[in-house]
Amino acid sequence: MARLPRLQAAGWPHLLVQRVHDGQLLARDDQDRQALLDCLREAARTHQVAIHAYTLAADHLHLLATPATDDGLSLLMQALGRRYVAGYNRRHERHGGLWAGRFRATVIDPQQHLLDCMLLIESHAARHGALNRIDDDLWSSVRHHLGLRTDPLISDHKLFWALGNTPFEREAAWRARLQDGLSQHALQSIAAAMHKGWALMSAALGERLQANIGRRLVQRPRGRPRKPPATP
Repeated sequence: MARLPRLQAAGWPHLLVQRVHDGQLLARDDQDRQALLDCLREAARTHQVAIHAYTLAADHLHLLATPATDDGLSLLMQALGRRYVAGYNRRHERHGGLWAGRFRATVIDPQQHLLDCMLLIESHAARHGALNRIDDDLWSSVRHHLGLRTDPLISDHKLFWALGNTPFEREAAWRARLQDGLSQHALQSIAAAMHKGWALMSAALGERLQANIGRRLVQRPRGRPRKPPATP
């Protein structure tokens, strides 16, 4: 079966994951991590992609981002691969690619899913036991949204700003959401949409967007279509 074109749509938020080959690390130390963020910031500016949230995990990169053009995310990740991976290889005296295939992404309905996708990203290290307190996560956007630092990579989405009228209110509201976390069902639904490349939105909204993208946004039901009932 032919592979569907990657799901990308200008002006819509996307949840994206880029994994590295088995046995490899996305970054070996803090110098690598800072180099990756510097490359990401430059590529995002060049290709007009607003980054709303990110995390650097041991074996993958997670992004929540809105591209200004239909090919913005692809151009962003191509630039990141060229610059960061080349520098990583030089520094560690290695050869070959780092990415395990192409990135995976889904377009989302921001009203329904943007804050949940932010939660999935910014709670990743805490969920997986990589730190004692979520405030200790130095390599994600969580400290930016908790008011503990200003991250030059982040362009806050308007829905994050809608959490409160002041920075203090927004930061307190976000901390409360982080403490509440996501249900297992929500985590599984978001992850499935991202890895399978289907839109995370209602069928009605998907139908309106589908005409602009030129590819299916939701998976067709399995099996043969049901026959209409016989006319009495």
